[in-house]
Amino acid sequence: MNYSKNILPHSGIALIKNKFLDNESAEILSQKLTKEVHWQSRQIKMFGKLIDQPRLVCWMGDSGANYKYSGTLFKPEKWITPVLEIKSLVELDLNLQFNSCLLNLYRNERDSMGLHSDNEKELGLEPNIASVSLGSDRTFIFRHKLTKEKVVINLKSGSLLLMQGETQDNWKHELPKMKKNREPRINLTFRKVTSI
Repeated sequence: MNYSKNILPHSGIALIKNKFLDNESAEILSQKLTKEVHWQSRQIKMFGKLIDQPRLVCWMGDSGANYKYSGTLFKPEKWITPVLEIKSLVELDLNLQFNSCLLNLYRNERDSMGLHSDNEKELGLEPNIASVSLGSDRTFIFRHKLTKEKVVINLKSGSLLLMQGETQDNWKHELPKMKKNREPRINLTFRKVTSI
């Protein structure tokens, strides 16, 4: 499998495989997704106000794989071939099954994902979340909810990060803004949701 040891010190499991895709495959897939995905600028509710998410997104999945996030119900778009192909590789590598994928496009160093946990009820208890990174390297931070411990990693193009077990119960994670210029990055997070 060639995965790292658990990168979290306790209270969860996070494994990373840096060369899940080789550089050429990652670049080809990134170009396809940039062109073929129906990227959207969406608003979410924070502190009672609607704000634009600082990235472009697309929720894709099986029919009925609806997902509620920050007060908004997302209905999945139909799978496109490049995403199905990478989904099959992820499922084969991990021996897990997924029915949906949240795709994020970080256009530059100013796009980001705030501190959060993927603990929505439709993901069930102790969800498996498999995250594939394409494009520019970005810093990814875990922060423990109680102890405030931090684990900082660098997500490289072609890497696969698996979060499982109690990770979402005990840790938050984020992809912060960067000071130095960054080329675009695409992230695919495969999940298994139940209908809501």
